[in-house]
Amino acid sequence: MTSKRRLSVRVEGVVQGVGFRPFVRNLATSLDLAGLVGNDAGGVFIEVEGTDDRLSAFLVDLESGAPPLSVIEGVISQPMRVKGTTGFEIVASAGSGERQALVPADTATCPECLRELFDPANRRFQYPFINCTNCGPRFTIVRDVPYDRPNTTMASFEMCSKCRWEYKDPNDRRYHAQPTCCPKCGPKLSLTGPDGDVSAVGGEALAGAVDRLRAQQVVAIKGLGGYHLAVIASSEKAAACLRARKHREGKPFAVMVKDLEAARSLCELGGVDEQLLAGPAHPIVLAPRRQNEMTNTGVAPSVAPCNRYLGLMLPYTPLHHLIAAAVGEPFVLTSGNVSDEPIAYEDEDALKRLSGIADAFLVHDRAVHMRTDDSVTRALRGKGVVVRRSRGYVPRPLSVPREFSRPVLACGAELKNTFCLAKGNRAFVSHHIGDLENYETLRSFRDGVEHFCRLFDVYPEVIAHDLHPEYLSTKYALERDDVDLVGVQHHHAHVVSCLADNGETGPVIGVAFDGLGYGDDGTLWGGEFLVADLAQYQRVGHLLPVPMPGGTAAIKQPWRMAASYLDLAFAGSPPASLAVVRRHEDQWGAVVALACSGVASPLTSSAGRLFDAVAAIVCGRDRINYEGQAAIELEQLADPAEMSTYPATTECAGTLQVVGADLVRYVAEDMVTGVGEPIIAARFHNSVAASIVAACAQARDLSSGLGTVALSGGVFQNVLLTERVVTGLERAGLRVLLHSRVPTNDGGISFGQAVVAAAQDDATATAADRPQSRR
Repeated sequence: MTSKRRLSVRVEGVVQGVGFRPFVRNLATSLDLAGLVGNDAGGVFIEVEGTDDRLSAFLVDLESGAPPLSVIEGVISQPMRVKGTTGFEIVASAGSGERQALVPADTATCPECLRELFDPANRRFQYPFINCTNCGPRFTIVRDVPYDRPNTTMASFEMCSKCRWEYKDPNDRRYHAQPTCCPKCGPKLSLTGPDGDVSAVGGEALAGAVDRLRAQQVVAIKGLGGYHLAVIASSEKAAACLRARKHREGKPFAVMVKDLEAARSLCELGGVDEQLLAGPAHPIVLAPRRQNEMTNTGVAPSVAPCNRYLGLMLPYTPLHHLIAAAVGEPFVLTSGNVSDEPIAYEDEDALKRLSGIADAFLVHDRAVHMRTDDSVTRALRGKGVVVRRSRGYVPRPLSVPREFSRPVLACGAELKNTFCLAKGNRAFVSHHIGDLENYETLRSFRDGVEHFCRLFDVYPEVIAHDLHPEYLSTKYALERDDVDLVGVQHHHAHVVSCLADNGETGPVIGVAFDGLGYGDDGTLWGGEFLVADLAQYQRVGHLLPVPMPGGTAAIKQPWRMAASYLDLAFAGSPPASLAVVRRHEDQWGAVVALACSGVASPLTSSAGRLFDAVAAIVCGRDRINYEGQAAIELEQLADPAEMSTYPATTECAGTLQVVGADLVRYVAEDMVTGVGEPIIAARFHNSVAASIVAACAQARDLSSGLGTVALSGGVFQNVLLTERVVTGLERAGLRVLLHSRVPTNDGGISFGQAVVAAAQDDATATAADRPQSRR
């Protein structure tokens, strides 16, 4: 008789809420193995007993055949005493011990649930909260771990007998699916007016909302991570109304389409675009519009004004699928907020904040525990990259090039804020928080930090923050007196974020081009060439600094940067015939004098401000309504077929300095001689790219032959520029690192801050005993 052994097996990773326990139970049963499986704070624990050959087969199949939504980070097995038990069971979860379990991200509705949703014979026919172990809400409903129903916002919905039977049946797709429910026992829809009075429930509520959309009204819809605002995409009246009520003058809206076929009718989709759209996360995908689409009636002009791209997404909840099917055409689905505020997610708050925008509210009674915006992605050079990392991606941890010896909290930047909690080999970058410029967003930041600390059992001993003393994220860090503080320079964090995104440690030549960041010399940086590794950096080059007349006013009014640059480019005598000069002739002299005086005119090497200046000259963008608008419009205007460049001076007096005023002079001269604006915009992009390539080649020579360049910062959201830069660098024999897992914009800053803080902390600990005082 063959002897038996018993193993204790520990599985770590995303293994809760993804059908892992029923998978283990079915696998063990198929191999005639005895034992048990359960969830605990560390992940999944297993005891399995049987013959050697079957135990070996079990361990192999455990990883190779795991459920599609699971992510196994480690499997540890060790022998234990044989118990002689029979059968294999799922046991109750254990809540004690160090928390290592990972909470899964929210996942788009699976094909099986979709078939049931539209099957008239199914008991969940047209039920907007259908889900199973392969799809549905996860992160947005979790209050605590382990991931079991009592620890979610589904706790108050007691399962009916049929749902309970499915939940307990090992052969059912809903076996231990925590949000399992049906029309009898689950959440229900209601339709209300702006006053909160209910006018319809259930299917009638859905039908009423669809009628409102067809009547060109604005409908607030409660989704997975908060509220959206919806209008029919083809209605100019509705889109313009939404834009006016939301105080969102120019920023494009996202559009939800029924399926890939509908998406293809609006945009030129490549393979990567379609993979992103139809993947488990179902993010917004920025895709190039079909050339004739910008002038047809499928999408109203006010949806994405003067933009060659559309932000498309497929329905990712059953409710979205039902709305898309009933409406029968694309519809806008944008965040439920007034411009600059975080997305509304609590019902009373949503009614209060959105009642002046929405004509009706389609709501339900399942609470959202953690507000989460839609993620935004795009294809770049044959690969999917994240522009905003949130729903569907968070809270999936990121691997790092070196482990964290102490737990770290990184507080991120001011704009597009995220925070990052890290311990061991995991970095948990938060969902998109937004711009930390008001109390409501700061409260969202604080609540998010507390939730992540509790959820992942990370209590920081080191807190990283930006050097800018006025950032609310910095002030939050400085309030803490129980930790070691590490100030991280903004552009070093950008470069290290790119390094860590690619699993590398450096050193590299880092190009960090963005709006601005606080430099270690107290000036405003933003067009930087660094030689950097994870712990340290050297500034080897930058754009030649120019004054920002009026400080922050120059950010909101790009024509001020045009005045500053033109004054330098033409030695105080810019062409009077330039339209930007004529438009502001009554203020021009005063603004130039302010720039020359140095009063309220800080110097900046910002690449973003250079783009602003050229956008004011070429596009007439004198004032912006949202961050990055001027540069986006300049990119949209550029003719991609134009390949010529303007010459730019690169000075080398200790550090490399690219003279941006040279480019502005050539731009202005082309404008005066009547060269077409699309040609000028393209030449400017080509010239910036050529300047970056030339500066990196010089930096390579100055840094003993470093051959890798890391590109980071919000300016590299510009696809045209990035394509030109990467092509040029590769032709120059340089290897290029780009972001993919975290945004190249300030949404990736917290990831870089955490890695820098850990590297500096390790270096300090290696050099001497770890200090106990604040740094």
